[in-house]
Amino acid sequence: MSFHRELPYNDLPDLPPKADVESIAILKSAIRANKAIAELKISGHLIPNQAVLIQTLGLSEAKLSSEIENIVTTNDELYRAFAEGNRNIEPQTKEVLFYKDALWFGYNALTQNKRLLTTPLFVELAQILRNSTQGIRNLPGTKLVNPLGEIKYTPPSGEEIIRKKLANLEQFIHANDSLDPLIKMAIMHYQFEAIHPFSDGNGRTGRILNILFLVDKQLLDIPLLYLSRYIISNKTAYYNHLQQVTETNAWEPWILYMLEGLEQTANTTRKRILAIHRLIQDTAEKVQSQLPRIYSKDLIEVIFRSPYCKIKSLEDSGIAKRQTASTYLKELEQIGILRGIKLGRDIYYVNDAFLKTITDN
Repeated sequence: MSFHRELPYNDLPDLPPKADVESIAILKSAIRANKAIAELKISGHLIPNQAVLIQTLGLSEAKLSSEIENIVTTNDELYRAFAEGNRNIEPQTKEVLFYKDALWFGYNALTQNKRLLTTPLFVELAQILRNSTQGIRNLPGTKLVNPLGEIKYTPPSGEEIIRKKLANLEQFIHANDSLDPLIKMAIMHYQFEAIHPFSDGNGRTGRILNILFLVDKQLLDIPLLYLSRYIISNKTAYYNHLQQVTETNAWEPWILYMLEGLEQTANTTRKRILAIHRLIQDTAEKVQSQLPRIYSKDLIEVIFRSPYCKIKSLEDSGIAKRQTASTYLKELEQIGILRGIKLGRDIYYVNDAFLKTITDN
C-alpha cells in the first residue's frame, strides 16, 4: 500500500533504508560531527564534579525538549523547583521535571544496570516522562495534524504492528554493521518518530533516545549533547525533512540536517562547558581571596550544583548547620557571588552568573 496521509502507514518500510545513506556529502558531514563530539567529550572532563553538568545541562534540555511540545515553564520556576526538591509546583514545571527523571532513569539503566535500548526501556521512559502507566498505543485514530488542523501523517495502527516495527528498530540499533553511529542515530530517530508508538510523548522520548544512543556507543561518557535547542531554532526544517523521508524517501537531506545539528550543538555545548569551568575557577579564587574563613571546595560545588540554592542545600551537603549555613550564604551575597530573594517563607540564593552561562543562547 502506498503512503497516504490520512491512512495508517502500516507499510512503513523496515530498516535499514533502501537508499544511499553514506553519500559523499553525508560522510563528510559525519566526519565533522564526530570530531566535534570527540572534543566535547574531552571538555566534559574539565568539570571534576560531573553532577554540575548532568543536572544543570540536563534540566536545560528538559525545558527545551518540552517546549517543542508546547510545555513551557520559566528558568526561574524550573531551577527553583529543582532546588526545592519537591513536586508542589506548577503543572508545566512538573512535566519538565518528569522529562529530567526519564532522562536520568535511561542513563542509569544503560550505564549501571547494563540494559539495552529496547522496547521495554522505550516504554518505561515514556511512562516516566508522562507520569503514566500507559504502554504501546492499542487504539486506532491517532493522526498528526499541523496548526491549521490538516492531517500530515497517520502512524501505523495496531499494537501488534507497532511492536513488529519496534522490533525491527531494535535490530537496526544493535546490528553489528559498519554504519557510522551518527548516521545510524539520525535514521533511528526518524524511524521512532514515524512508528509513533505512544499516544503522547513520542517526540520527547525520541530525543531522550538520541542522547542515550550516543552514550551507549561510547561517543560520550555522560549525557552532554542535547539537540532540542537546535530543533527549536530549525523547527520547520525538522518537520519538513521528516515528512520528506516519509513521502519521497529523501534520506540524505534528513541525515545532513541531523548531522549539522550534532556538530553545531557539540561545538556550542563545548563552549558552554569551558565557560562554566572558567566561572567555577574565578568564583573559587574570589571566595578564597575575600572569604578564606568559609572557603571550601565543597561549598563551591554546592553553589554550582544548581543556580538556586537554599540554606538546606548546605545543611544536606554536611558543610554547615543551619545558622552557620545562613551566614555563609549571606557573606557570599555580600561579595556578589549570590543574590538572595525571598519567595513566600523561603529564601533562595541565586548564582546569576551561573544561570546566565547555562541558559544563554
